[in-house]
Amino acid sequence: MMMIYGMFVFELKTLPYQQLQQSINWRHVKNDRINRSAKWQYIGAGEAQITLNGVLYPEVTGSDVSLAVLTTQAYTGRPWPLISGVGQIYGMYVLTGLQTTHAEFDRYGNAKKIEFSISFQRCDEDLRERLQASSVGDLLSGLKDKAESAYNTVSSTVSNLF
Repeated sequence: MMMIYGMFVFELKTLPYQQLQQSINWRHVKNDRINRSAKWQYIGAGEAQITLNGVLYPEVTGSDVSLAVLTTQAYTGRPWPLISGVGQIYGMYVLTGLQTTHAEFDRYGNAKKIEFSISFQRCDEDLRERLQASSVGDLLSGLKDKAESAYNTVSSTVSNLF
């Protein structure tokens, strides 16, 4: 299994993709100030998109049926979990686009080669968004205090020895 999207499994016999592109954005706004340089403010996570590109050879791997199943799943309009074959959970995604190019036809009009590109858009919140600057700052401050305390303890122990 290469990846699973809801109930659809990407593998060699369904839709083996050859390329996975991931795009993640974070939103910042610029606040202009009088007689000072502009100040930038982080306003949250932006869009996350995954695109799978590949080539199907129906006589060898996959078929039009796999594309039809995936298209039907997209028509539900529901978000589905997207999980890689190694267990990485990307999150909840909706299928936003499917492009296919059929080529090299046999005498019955069946394509022997189908190039595809599938676009997914994330529609849930990433758990990492809950990390805020203040909580990270508090964490770092706590680590600094513990490090200083440990240093002082070791320093006083060493000075007592000599």
